[in-house]
Amino acid sequence: MRETFRELHTDGFFVMPNPWDVGSAVQLEDMGFKALATTSSGHAASLGRDDQEVLFDELCQHVAALTSAVGIPVNVDAERLFGDTPDECTANLIVLMECGAAGVSIEDYNPARGEIEPLVTFVAKVESCAAAAQDHGIVLTARAENHLYGRNDIDDTITRLQAFRAAGAEVVYAPGLTESEHIARIVNEVGGAVNVLLRDTGPTVAELADLGVRRASVGGMLAGVAYDAMRRCAQKLLL
Repeated sequence: MRETFRELHTDGFFVMPNPWDVGSAVQLEDMGFKALATTSSGHAASLGRDDQEVLFDELCQHVAALTSAVGIPVNVDAERLFGDTPDECTANLIVLMECGAAGVSIEDYNPARGEIEPLVTFVAKVESCAAAAQDHGIVLTARAENHLYGRNDIDDTITRLQAFRAAGAEVVYAPGLTESEHIARIVNEVGGAVNVLLRDTGPTVAELADLGVRRASVGGMLAGVAYDAMRRCAQKLLL
């Protein structure tokens, strides 16, 4: 699975949807998608919680359940890899690999502090995780969370993504971007494989492919659509 996942990032473009449970993962595989990714917000919703409230052991159980149910690669949205130090993050990456992950994403937002981590602090984590990922054949994605938390500074985002690439991340990702011009700058100025979060207000799948984006994901969108549909249907059952 790991080699298959890495090969998907070498050429062309693919969409990697985000199931929130085993049932949705199986259905997405049946539809023909080549890879899947967990969603921290969708998984949390399935447990009746908010995003960033899931424990690491619960994430591991979730990953093991998904990877044992499907025959395609699964990338893990591991938030900040549940670690405060490079060693802690790297140890958790290896645990997720042992649970069946073909790829792992790490992000630079610290919810406990409510802030984006200093660049030098996060780069040290990326360097350590990238070395372990290379050793174990895992694709590492490093995420710059600026645009999800009100820091809409594309120049700073590009600087951070360039540093992540230099530290060894194979894929870079800045969720929240919707302007084609900004996405094109990342593709051209950062290099490597670029993931983009699909949004209703952003470029279409075809437009992202034309921009040179390698991979697109949807985050918690599918889970949100499913839960919204359930509530609308259930509302009709109330007296």
